[in-house]
Amino acid sequence: MIRKETLKTIIADSQSRAFPVTWKRSLDIPTSVDKIISLTGARRSGKTYLLYHQMDKLLRQGIPRERIVYINFEDERIPFSADELDLILQSYRELHPSVDLSECYFFFDEIQEAPLWEKFVARIYESISKHIYLTGSNSTLLSREIATSLRGRTLNYEVYPLSFRELLSIFYPSLKQAKSADQAKIRALFQKFIYHGGFPEIVQQEEALRVKILQEYFNVMMLRDLIERYQISQTAALKYFCKRLISSSAGDFSVYKVYLELKSQGYKVSKDTLYEFQVYAEAIYLNRLLDKFDESFVKAELSRKKTYVIDQGLGTAMDFKFAQDRGRLLENTVGLELIKYGKYLAYAIQDSAECDFVVKDKNQIMEAIQVAVHLDDQRTRNREVKGLVNTCKRYHLDRGTILCMDHEEEFAVEGIAIQVLPAWRYVLNL
Repeated sequence: MIRKETLKTIIADSQSRAFPVTWKRSLDIPTSVDKIISLTGARRSGKTYLLYHQMDKLLRQGIPRERIVYINFEDERIPFSADELDLILQSYRELHPSVDLSECYFFFDEIQEAPLWEKFVARIYESISKHIYLTGSNSTLLSREIATSLRGRTLNYEVYPLSFRELLSIFYPSLKQAKSADQAKIRALFQKFIYHGGFPEIVQQEEALRVKILQEYFNVMMLRDLIERYQISQTAALKYFCKRLISSSAGDFSVYKVYLELKSQGYKVSKDTLYEFQVYAEAIYLNRLLDKFDESFVKAELSRKKTYVIDQGLGTAMDFKFAQDRGRLLENTVGLELIKYGKYLAYAIQDSAECDFVVKDKNQIMEAIQVAVHLDDQRTRNREVKGLVNTCKRYHLDRGTILCMDHEEEFAVEGIAIQVLPAWRYVLNL
């Protein structure tokens, strides 16, 4: 049983502690909407710091500190059971008996660690306060419980590691893209970004620590978010599966192929279990899967998948071959940048030629994008152009884009205008 005195200490400490310095993120979280705000994303992607930023914003709006209640459900001092959640409210009332709970703002960090949390949150929302902020590291878990108990009462925001635009604002807040000297700095930072990624903790770390920290992120995802959360007993098969997801980044991923690999090594694991692993891995934001675009929803769902690790820095820390492949690193970087800014993506194949990304709106293709480190090799150039032109013609687009490391030109093929741009310039204008 959790003692209320412990909770009082935790609440009082959080209300007396200065907020850490936070970087400005692109997400603009409202403070005056009567909805439960939920932030979901990978561990260490910046969700807690967004809560700090939000609490600081409230203080600057004149909300007294004692009306802000912050609880981190991963605090080892508070191993909650379902019938003990109300102790939070009881402890707060005893700390601040003169404060009306309806005027309080509740910030619950990593809420998925508390059993039956959704009923507790629904009760606060219905009878106590409309000002509730939640974070969680599992999109499926949160969305399922929100859908059953909190339907129509929430706004969800996905939090990813820093985008390149956010990273640039941290290192060089006043750079101008038009200046050639500034462009050199932007290009150098982008080169670093495609290898190191954007997890906030590591952007200013030394190389040896960076790799170690990112590998520890992976281990915590395995233990806390997968093995413990989903009560997985086949831990060796799970770890192999997740490492294969990462090593396949910016390429095809086949559950059946992994099944055969595990079988050949003597692992007894069913294909159904591996498909469950695939769902779980995406739910905890280890990766994102892209379908082949098809007007038929069923055909799109049944198509072969392409996988993209949630952060290219995590990918380079976990897989040596991926770290050496600039083409896949650049494609993974571009894909994640598009996703961070809310683009709905698929890939396309037309007449046996592939287009890396198509940006879709509902069931319509709005933009076609190829990614290549350079176009110096004629065979590479022909392949990239063919996939782009075929896709543009199939979906009635009059132009397409090829993103490279540092190349720029315009030309037309078969009536399709093709613009070649440096990837860094494109992602800064998303």
